[in-house]
Formats: sequence, structure tokens, C-alpha cells
Amino acid sequence: MGDAPGPPPGFAAPLLIACALGIEQLALRSGRGKAGDAPGPVTVLRTGMGPKAAETAVKRALAQDWAHGSAVIASGFCAGLAPDMHPGDLVVADETRDTGDSTACTGVGLLAEALARAVPGRTVHTGPLTGSDHVVRGHERAELRATGAIAVDMESAATLRTALRTGPRPVAAVRVVVDAPKHELVRIGTVGGGISAFRVLRAVLPAFYEWHRSLLLPRR
Repeated sequence: MGDAPGPPPGFAAPLLIACALGIEQLALRSGRGKAGDAPGPVTVLRTGMGPKAAETAVKRALAQDWAHGSAVIASGFCAGLAPDMHPGDLVVADETRDTGDSTACTGVGLLAEALARAVPGRTVHTGPLTGSDHVVRGHERAELRATGAIAVDMESAATLRTALRTGPRPVAAVRVVVDAPKHELVRIGTVGGGISAFRVLRAVLPAFYEWHRSLLLPRR
């Protein structure tokens, strides 16, 4: 999928940000960026962990009247697969993958540039984000890296696939690396890597709003 059709003139399309965990929802809701800065209504949806939970929650949310025409961003934490990644790095998916399928993301370059401005000093990686139904560690990281993926999480692919099944819309996935091959975490928030990732996630909303705003501009 490339560019999705724009909304009708004068219609401020909603933005749905989907995440799995309460700590991710807390970071996104309490972060920099005020609701008044957004070009349309914004909802941060906690889906629960895993692809099945994400599919169920996103399908239910997008069926509501308020969600008509929503752009969708899957966000939260992820595991980095590249050896040069560090906790707090950002991942902007150009596609999400799972079960042999892939979903192309919208406005990847613009979103990556906006994140670089919103979180200066943090590395922004762009590439395929693969899905898993369990936490990936050890040798599985290398196996997934061999497929060309740069990061893995449990919900993004299911979120975007489900979003597009309900109708054409802009979709994106932005994740913050919470652990990497050289920096594996046991539990989020108990070590520096988890705290660093939480702080970065709190800073991403202005970039999300910029991406969303760009989608509402008239196409030429």
C-alpha cells in the first residue's frame, strides 16, 4: 500500500494509536504533545499483548462511529535485531510482516524525519518490522535478522493488517527499541534500557501529529 486516499475536504480524520501494554499507553498519553496540537481527534488504544489481542481490539475500535476514516499507528516497544542497535533507538517500519504476508506503511520518510526532530540525538532505523507470537531471544534474533527484518514485536503486523481489512487508510508502525542483541532485558523498567525506551516513547507524539497532519493536506 502506498498513499491512502485523503479524507473529504474539511474532515479532520481521527488518529488511532494502538499499543499493547499499560506502560506504553502511559508513555504515549503522558508524553510531550498536547491534544490541541493534533489536527484531529486522537485515541491511544491499549490492545493487550499478542497478535490475536491486537486484531480483536483494533477491529472493535475501528467499527465505532468515532473511528471513521482513522489513520492508524502501531506503537510501543520492540526488540531490535541489528547488532548496532541500542535501547532507546527508534524503528520506523517501511513494512510489517507476519505469517508470510506484508503490509506497506504510509509516509515512511516523512515520519522518520519528524521523529529525528522530535527526539534529537536518537538513532532512527527504517526497515521491515516482523511479527512474532512470543518474546524473541537468543538465536531467534539472528534467524529473523537473516530475513532482512530490523526489529520484531508481537502486535504491529496484526494491527496494520486488521486496520486495512476494515477499509483503505494510512497506516504506520513506530517502535522504540527496549532491548537489542547486546542489551537483552528481562523486565521493562527495571534497568536503564527500559527507562530510556520509556522516555523516548513519551517524546514521539509531535512526530505522529506531523505525520497525521501531512495526510490531511490536499493531494496535487
